[in-house]
Amino acid sequence: MAGVDGVLDERAGTPLGRVLEQITGFERALMLDLRRVTSMNREGLLRLLDLHHRAECRGLRVRAMGWRAQPQQVMADLARIPGRHAATGERYALAGFRRLIEERAHQARNLATPDRTAPAH
Repeated sequence: MAGVDGVLDERAGTPLGRVLEQITGFERALMLDLRRVTSMNREGLLRLLDLHHRAECRGLRVRAMGWRAQPQQVMADLARIPGRHAATGERYALAGFRRLIEERAHQARNLATPDRTAPAH
C-alpha cells in the first residue's frame, strides 16, 4: 500500500511518480491510501489519474481508498454530480468514471488557461 499525503496540485507529479518507483514487479495491485490528502485541485486530480493510468499500463489493478471530503467534492464537481459531499471515491475505481473525470478536468483546465496563441488587443 502506498500512502499519498498533503496537497495534490500541479506539483504532485513527482511524489506520485515515486509511488510507481516502489513497485517491484511482483505486485498485482496498487493500493493508494489517500487519508492524509488534505486538499486537491483539478491539476492534482489529473496527476492522480495519470498515476492510475500508468499503473494500469503496467498491469496493476488500482484501488484508491480513504478519500476525504474535499478531494471527493472536487471529483463530484468535475463529474457534475449534484450535492455536497457526493461520494465519488468508490466510483473512481471504475475505468469509465476515470475517463469522465479526466475529460472534465482537462476541459476545466483548458477553460481556465488563456489561449496564448490569440493575438493581444
